[in-house]
Amino acid sequence: MLSIRRIHSIVQKELKQLSRDRMTFGMVVMIPLVQLLLFGYAINTDVRHIPVGIVDLSGSAVARVITQAVTATQVVEIKHHYTTPKEAEQAIVRGEIRAALIYPADLSKRLVGENVLAQWVVDASDTMVSSAILQLRQMPLDQIIVDPKLHRVTHKPNFEVALFFNPTRRSAVNIVPGLSAVILTMTMILFTSTAIVRERERGNLELLITTPIKPLELMIGKIVPYIFIGLLQVSIILLLGNLVFDVPINGSLFHVYAATLLFIAASLTLGLIISTIAKTQLQAMQMTVFVLLPSILLSGFMFPYEAMPKLAQNIAEMLPATHYMRMIRAVVLRGAEVQVLVYDSLWLIGFSILGIVLAAFRFSKRLD
Repeated sequence: MLSIRRIHSIVQKELKQLSRDRMTFGMVVMIPLVQLLLFGYAINTDVRHIPVGIVDLSGSAVARVITQAVTATQVVEIKHHYTTPKEAEQAIVRGEIRAALIYPADLSKRLVGENVLAQWVVDASDTMVSSAILQLRQMPLDQIIVDPKLHRVTHKPNFEVALFFNPTRRSAVNIVPGLSAVILTMTMILFTSTAIVRERERGNLELLITTPIKPLELMIGKIVPYIFIGLLQVSIILLLGNLVFDVPINGSLFHVYAATLLFIAASLTLGLIISTIAKTQLQAMQMTVFVLLPSILLSGFMFPYEAMPKLAQNIAEMLPATHYMRMIRAVVLRGAEVQVLVYDSLWLIGFSILGIVLAAFRFSKRLD
């Protein structure tokens, strides 16, 4: 028969053990708290403040009035003005803007009848962003442009929309490159976060202590094998994505792997830092999940970066996955070069250097 007293004793033992394991207890509280805050506050499917550029070939007051009306919707936010459509398209490739509104030279003449007034050029690699811009096509302008000489009554869209990089708006085109960031975040951090802990649990740390190896040498030696694993994973993702889902690779493979190397280095050093903090492999895995959740939700993988509030964007900027997400999508989908994405490249390099130095500093060649 079951003994309530014995079960009660085991329950007491588990509760005491849990209370002594501060890391696990902290994760029990923090993981649901972080998820609640991320989903309830940071995640917003209503895309707002999309960074766009303006190309005004007409130089007319009408263009300024239309621009003010478009801005008033809060769907877009004017970031730059360009002199030619070519400059705007290059800015989209670089990631400076997500779309450009181009006014033709004969804008005033187009007001009469059912002519399209202007054209949106959109980075359609993100389907949520392109959907938000497409909603502006039927934006009513008859009450904004008031001129007794004009009679503009049309059932046609006021704006033409040209979708770049993903004209059919297939979600796989956006997801597959981003998936490489998610998978690398999970595997690279998990592999290295258990590295030092595993040595301690297996009793190999005593052997390392007796060797002349330096902490920095140990940290570098721990991450090098996983670099090749990460490159293999990205190759599998992009290859299958191209063959199965017809996701194009518009950029150079050299730039793809250069961006991936920077991100792998940053993820591995983050894992090493976790490895020097965690006491057990279970704790290391729990801390990895704690990093993985924000990386998935805030990096732009599931929801557009522009749709998040400023505080969430600031948190996202501290995550390596956010910078790699921008880089891999820019290279694979828009054909951008890594040197164009200077900010994200330098950030990942700086994070890797600081991380490996911090991990080496925290590692002590002695048993606690």
